Amino acid sequence: MKKTALITGITGQDGSYLAEFLLEQGYRVVGMTRRTSTDVHERIRHLIDEIEFVSGDLLDQASITAIVERVRPNEIYNLAAQSFVPTSWQQPVLTGEFTALGVTRVLEAVRAIDPSIRFYQASSSEMFGMVHESPQTETTPFHPRSPYGVAKVYGHWITVNYRESYGMYACSGILFNHESGRRGKEFVTRKITDGVARIKLGLAKELRLGNLEAQRDWGFAGDYVRAMWLMLQQDVADDYVVATGVTHSVRDFVQAAFAAAGIDGYERYIVTDPSFVRPAEVDLLIGDASKAKRVLGWEPTVDFETLVAMMVRADLDRLKT
Repeated sequence: MKKTALITGITGQDGSYLAEFLLEQGYRVVGMTRRTSTDVHERIRHLIDEIEFVSGDLLDQASITAIVERVRPNEIYNLAAQSFVPTSWQQPVLTGEFTALGVTRVLEAVRAIDPSIRFYQASSSEMFGMVHESPQTETTPFHPRSPYGVAKVYGHWITVNYRESYGMYACSGILFNHESGRRGKEFVTRKITDGVARIKLGLAKELRLGNLEAQRDWGFAGDYVRAMWLMLQQDVADDYVVATGVTHSVRDFVQAAFAAAGIDGYERYIVTDPSFVRPAEVDLLIGDASKAKRVLGWEPTVDFETLVAMMVRADLDRLKT
């Protein structure tokens, strides 16, 4: 029998890569989307004929429960969230509703309809915030520094709670930053590669950024969705850090992007804009994915320089068409 996977947030970066991966594994893939007057299917347009779509809303318990009852998935990947960190300060309550309580609504639907469904929660390295140790592991204490990070901590622990309280197969992937050419332009990595491509093509003269010294552990989104799937194939549900174990600063990313575009002297194009600096900064994130390697057999395949070059190339190609 073909397995069925339900993906919330299927129109996002991770949802598009996960849908591709699961289709390759022979799954029936069902994507939950919110009703909207705008077209949000850009990242999965090439898969439209292979995916089933259902309309639902993480703010509405009844719609989530009805979808789970109708679709009867074997696996649920909960990727939907208000995921842009700066917006979480502007809309903290809405961020909590989607990113925290939305997780509970999906878990409640699973518990009510079929507790044997395997559930994946997209946790985040932003939960570590003001880090208590480096590198960060599954047991590193959380100290979130944004409403988004706080909401993700709730989503993480409610997943653990349902696993321990009801014996459900519910696990969290604590994913560190993962990027691609499908990343939204509001995220700093894509803002950089899009800006560099525009400068290369003579469409812009400067790139405005905030804190250049913040350090992140950046990997390729296509690698990370494979880890999500592997988590749901184990005999016992557990939580895993997914990361490269290598950290780079925003400045490193900028330098690599300009180099990939063949532009020397990146400094003359950069304008530091205080409006892009977070109210509470996360200075350093670096993950230890040794448990994922040991138990899941997972390792990243794309290194930092290759990732940046891929993203710059994608933006150059996009702007030239």
